[in-house]
Amino acid sequence: MHKTRLLAFLAMLLACIHNSHAEEYSLAIQPILPQKELIKDFQPLADYLSQATGHTITIHTERNFLFYWTKMRKGREGFDLVLDAAHFTDYRIKTQGYRVLAKFPDTVSFSVVTSEDSFVLDAEELIGSRVATLPSPSLGALRLEEMYPNKMRMPHFVWEYNTTIVVEKLRSGDIDAAIIPTRLASTYSDLNIVLTTEPVPHMGLSASPDVPDDVANKIKSALLNAHETPEGKKLLEALKLQNFQPADADSYDGYSRLLEGVFGYKSSAR
Repeated sequence: MHKTRLLAFLAMLLACIHNSHAEEYSLAIQPILPQKELIKDFQPLADYLSQATGHTITIHTERNFLFYWTKMRKGREGFDLVLDAAHFTDYRIKTQGYRVLAKFPDTVSFSVVTSEDSFVLDAEELIGSRVATLPSPSLGALRLEEMYPNKMRMPHFVWEYNTTIVVEKLRSGDIDAAIIPTRLASTYSDLNIVLTTEPVPHMGLSASPDVPDDVANKIKSALLNAHETPEGKKLLEALKLQNFQPADADSYDGYSRLLEGVFGYKSSAR
């Protein structure tokens, strides 16, 4: 009886010690969806990483890309872990010392689309037209700006905060064209694809220097081995992924150049 009580006491002591070392880390996700939808879609990722690390991983969102970029430039506060596009990932690596742990598989590109009854065949034909995109410096907006280097010969950019709304407005005739992820464009049979941008590496999950190495390594292992465990397979199903892929700084090297010309951008000497 005495031994049983002793073992129970030791178990409670170990649990207290474990809990005393539990920390909370934020998981910031680029605002590709309204905040409530973003939290709903990526909560399984936060829950999975919380279980894998023994720490509390909390999703952090910003209202739009303008707020997101402003906070990003101020430093690492609120961005312990980040799931982000190639240009932002490279920017953080070069200017704030982040390290990439894993990435979504494959690449991502964007397509300029019009309604099916439009006869637009070239981006030049959209000069002066209403073209919708998520606000700069989202990857889609930066790709769109690349197409029109002459500021006197550009479309009229219409800022929207949700690609679903973009497609609805395109179908209703409220806008003339839009730039959306190519994979999304391919799901609509009634959209005409005018052109597609060069692909870039898909979103990567990176950790700030404030995240201890042991925590970062647990996250990396949990992501790369997700396809081998029941919990991981459940996560992948929720995110509609086959697996996570290895990634490092070289995977995203050079993509921060897309931010050149964006207000507040400062290049790194690296």
